[in-house]
Amino acid sequence: MPINQAFNTTLESDLQRAEYVSLPITLLLLIVIFAGVMAAGLPLGVGILTIVGGLGGMFFLNRFTDVSQYAANIVTLIGLGVSIDYSLFVVNRFRDELAKGATREDAIATTMATAGRAITFSGLTAAVGISAMLFYQGTFMASMGAAGALVIAVAVLYGLTFLPALLSVMGPSVNRWRLSSVLRLKPNTDPNRGFWHALATWVMRRPVVVLIPTVAFLVTASTPFLQLRMANGDVDMLPPRLEARQGYDRLIADFPGQDQTNFSIVVRYSDGTPLTASRIADQYALEQRIAAIPGVLRTNSIYDLDPKLGLADYQQLYTADPSSIPDPVRQLLASRVGKHIVLINASSSATASSDAARDIVKAMRADEGVSGGEVLVGGQTAVDIDVIKFIVDRTPLAVGIVVLVTYLLLFLQTGSVVLPLKAVLLNFLSIGASFGALVYIFQQGHFANLLGGFTPQSLDPSIPVILFSIVFGLSMDYEVLLVSRIHEEYVRTGDNTAAVARGLERTGRLITGAAAIMFAVFMAFGLAEVVIIKAIGIGLAIAVAIDATIVRSLVVPAVMRLLGDINWWAPEPLRRLHRWFGLSDLGVDERGPALNGSTDAWVAEAQPVLVEAKVGDEVSR
Repeated sequence: MPINQAFNTTLESDLQRAEYVSLPITLLLLIVIFAGVMAAGLPLGVGILTIVGGLGGMFFLNRFTDVSQYAANIVTLIGLGVSIDYSLFVVNRFRDELAKGATREDAIATTMATAGRAITFSGLTAAVGISAMLFYQGTFMASMGAAGALVIAVAVLYGLTFLPALLSVMGPSVNRWRLSSVLRLKPNTDPNRGFWHALATWVMRRPVVVLIPTVAFLVTASTPFLQLRMANGDVDMLPPRLEARQGYDRLIADFPGQDQTNFSIVVRYSDGTPLTASRIADQYALEQRIAAIPGVLRTNSIYDLDPKLGLADYQQLYTADPSSIPDPVRQLLASRVGKHIVLINASSSATASSDAARDIVKAMRADEGVSGGEVLVGGQTAVDIDVIKFIVDRTPLAVGIVVLVTYLLLFLQTGSVVLPLKAVLLNFLSIGASFGALVYIFQQGHFANLLGGFTPQSLDPSIPVILFSIVFGLSMDYEVLLVSRIHEEYVRTGDNTAAVARGLERTGRLITGAAAIMFAVFMAFGLAEVVIIKAIGIGLAIAVAIDATIVRSLVVPAVMRLLGDINWWAPEPLRRLHRWFGLSDLGVDERGPALNGSTDAWVAEAQPVLVEAKVGDEVSR
């Protein structure tokens, strides 16, 4: 079919365009972030390898189950973004350790104990988020979830094996071809000063003043999502320039009635022939009731042979000896009557995804006038209703389990029961704002001409699910990477405020750079011509931009300042469980100030370990 062929070829060209645009931009951003060519090439190289590995895993998965045509887009979209993120943190930490005078062996050991640990948890949370799509078995989203989780696993694997091995071989050569020496730039190595430290300090001096307007903005940005309307995507998802789309539009415009919505009504019985006198009477009456539903133009069934015939005539005709039935009528029965079913067709001028068409389906399904049988309604509108219900019914369980598992992972990383709750709540602020933007742009049609002239339309019900799955995981990515460094500083100093400022200074540039790369990758997919890919790309770009700027730079420092040492609190049984798993940063038994009354007491108790750790310089076990 030309329309299906147009979808396939357009998706393929969208993927190629995204790769051609995103890879050069990513390389330029990496050069700016690292101020060096050699170090910048490593994350990009790992990103390309991750995409290759993810696509290989996707083709392997295709041997056992059907894989969506959108899965390749997701593998490229997610694989490139997360692998570069993880590589960026590993390479940067390795360079930091070398700058402190560590040998390459010690630098690798410290890098894996800190950044390696962070990207492991980050990958787990991202994989958990995207695995939400696995709850929608029977849809194309399940294969996309599996492919996304697979490529994240590949990214973590390369980040923990191939990249550290390559860094061990390169050693100080990772700093070759540095732009800082050419431009005579001096990188800031003092975590107690710098832009991000100053910003965090400024925010934490007035946390309430910062928090109220930023949260109000995010909540306001989320409000368009309250007007969300979902419908399965159709030919309108193709760009108007394509011949297949133009042909369809011309057909609708020049041939009246081609855009009518058809409904297939099946009357099914559990046993026996459907053509008994009483059942014929029920079906005859059902067709009359369907024809009387507001918006129904006409009906068609085996009871429309001749307007002069009535119920008694049809009962006599269809219960008679089959050999006495005329051939034209027998052919009609063969196409409309099965062993236990009878088919009735209806049509309406209401478009398939309209509320009027959905009301017709609901009215048909609500009919209970068929004794001993059931009324089933099919057609595009019915599929819309059923798919939306299928997704809505499974969403609470999918979201609940993802949140619960993510909460558990964050507890295992931080040993706190407060920080995971804070992370989840702030995550929903980012997701809500990006959902609001999605409705504002693609459903309401704002900026349509600016973004390629797409047709404003109801959102495909898969888009919110895909966006939530990816955004939740990627937002936790940044949360894990930021909190991991804040936690490391907190373990060393016991000062929550100082730890937040130092942690943000250490990671702010990297998180902003990683977000800029993610934004570029996602916006490259926003150049897609198929609306579902364009919506996912732009929705993700907006979510990443909000999360890495407003949330991580303003909301997180403000909230952590207000919570103070409560950030790191957990009941003693859970503390013991955390220590039993041996997941404490740097091997420190971090019981926390909240458990023994004061920061001073905690620091005094932990002093031997802090001295051994050389108080923020070089970690030695």
